[in-house]
Amino acid sequence: MTGQRSDARRNHTHILAVAEAEVAAQGAQASLERIARIAGVGSATVRRHFPTRKALLEAVFKQRIHALCDRAHTLRGEPDSRSALVEWLRELLAYSLAARGLADVLSYQPLQDEATQDSCAADLGAAGAVLLRKAIDDRAVRADITIDDLLVLIIGIALATENYTDPATQADRAFRLAVAGFGASGA
Repeated sequence: MTGQRSDARRNHTHILAVAEAEVAAQGAQASLERIARIAGVGSATVRRHFPTRKALLEAVFKQRIHALCDRAHTLRGEPDSRSALVEWLRELLAYSLAARGLADVLSYQPLQDEATQDSCAADLGAAGAVLLRKAIDDRAVRADITIDDLLVLIIGIALATENYTDPATQADRAFRLAVAGFGASGA
């Protein structure tokens, strides 16, 4: 966005604000045409700023993703590495449930396969990998678990429970069951 004309920067900011509201209301399938209409711009303008739905959704979630990444770095200093990892995953799940569409963004592609350097998946993967590596080194988590395994688990729980009457309760139950299965001793 650096180097853009001031009107282009204003359009970008306004489109993003409208998109945040629409994604919060409609989820990841929010209509790009409706976003353009509410923002008072043409759909070509939206696509110029956000060439794909994924690019738009990632921009919507970027700030919170950075906060989750910062949280992982803070938790890295905790003495109980397994608890730190579980706490971070629980926070990611809670945000995935609260921010409709985030799980969809993360499920577009395998996290390590083609994630761009500046994507939500890559950022979360890198932050979570630090916590996972510490837990594995401490023998608090099985050594065959990857960060992709854990993020796919969180994405799956979020997607599977988002339409329940009380998604947080159902997601928490599924999360607790899953966490019990990835300990070093399987308990």
